[in-house]
Amino acid sequence: MTRQSRILLADDQRDVLEALRLLLKGEGYAIETVQSPGAAVRAVEASEFDAVLMDLNYARDTTSGAEGLDLLERLRGIDPSLPVVVMTAWGSVDLAVEAMRRGARDFVQKPWDNARLLATIGTQVELGGALRRGRRLEAENRALRTGDGAAEAAAEGGFVLLAESPAMRPVLELIERIGPSDANVLITGENGTGKGVVARALHQESSRAARPLVTVNAGGLSESVFESELFGHVRGAFTDAKSDRVGRFELADGGTLFLDEIANVPAAQQAKLLRVLESGEFEPVGSSRTRRVDVRVISATNADLEAEVQAGRFRKDLLFRLRTVEVRLPALRERREDIPLLAAHFLGRHAQRYRKALDGFDDPALRTLLSHSWPGNVRELDHAVERAVLMARGERVAAGDLGLQAARAEPSLDDLSLEEVERMLIVKTLQRHDGNVSRAALALGLSRSAMYRRLEKYAL
Repeated sequence: MTRQSRILLADDQRDVLEALRLLLKGEGYAIETVQSPGAAVRAVEASEFDAVLMDLNYARDTTSGAEGLDLLERLRGIDPSLPVVVMTAWGSVDLAVEAMRRGARDFVQKPWDNARLLATIGTQVELGGALRRGRRLEAENRALRTGDGAAEAAAEGGFVLLAESPAMRPVLELIERIGPSDANVLITGENGTGKGVVARALHQESSRAARPLVTVNAGGLSESVFESELFGHVRGAFTDAKSDRVGRFELADGGTLFLDEIANVPAAQQAKLLRVLESGEFEPVGSSRTRRVDVRVISATNADLEAEVQAGRFRKDLLFRLRTVEVRLPALRERREDIPLLAAHFLGRHAQRYRKALDGFDDPALRTLLSHSWPGNVRELDHAVERAVLMARGERVAAGDLGLQAARAEPSLDDLSLEEVERMLIVKTLQRHDGNVSRAALALGLSRSAMYRRLEKYAL
């Protein structure tokens, strides 16, 4: 069981609030509504939200958006990691861009498209959760290393992953080394390893930290809307284009664009993405006027892009542009030394949230945490500890509270055929290399073609 994501809706129109409440409640969100900037501030001061969807225009100021921009800055002052999506029916493109520059994560124009609004909120809730975890991990990490004073400084900016394992040291060193540059970075790793947190850390380490970090989930965009989302469109460009729309590249001008799930960029759009990476130039859909932007691109994927290139689904030249530097995040099973530290962090956070007095994990629970395979990585660990906090009856979390299956003993080699041993070895090597076929083949001393023949043979 996991906590419902909580959304705060701020708008001075009751019918708009009710329509948004019903739409988002239908998607499983817990909703709180307010009708004034002051009420929004009080709500965020009193409770924790996963995202805020707020109007920029209120009854006393229906055109300039000044009251909405002031509210945005007040919310950012209370919680800089809180994702705020702004919404306006009156503001110009310049107003939307100004809101993004002041810290809004995205914007929605009224009347809104339900699917696009839900996708925007879903992306920001997920990213916001990752960023909040990263922020807390950073504070704890610095507190553990250098004392409470450093923890207070950590809360003011920058991201450092909570890590003591040898597997994570190269990641932390690479973030420190390449963060200040403008180099494009490709972050690879399994789902749940913290790619979004690393993207934020790289942005915060750069000279662009005061400028927007704009996120696009390429996996959540259909081919029909991809170009419009990235490059924008002008009114009348297509049937539903009732007004101009600013694309994500323009919103990220001077800052950073984070392209998550980059392997899912439609093939027909890859050439257009390559052009803007090479020249910084693009045209909004339906426009003949060329725009120029200065954007650092950070991308992420859990796919093997080399294999995608070989299969003809991803452009080789685009991969080269995206991967000036690659940051590979190890799976949690590769950094087991960090599990007790991470689990203790999650336990403290969830125990406080659910108002439960818990004093750590008992020995069987710790053994379960250390022996579990963690296919969902740090995200799965977080959810498992949250469940344990809810289920725990004593002062310490027990193994049964975690809801994890006990690790199965591996079969003896004496009981396996030669083919079964080969299959098991290939599976283990792929897991160790995050599913990267090229690296696994190299580790096994196989050519890529020989590796693919075995993958087909064993239905992997």
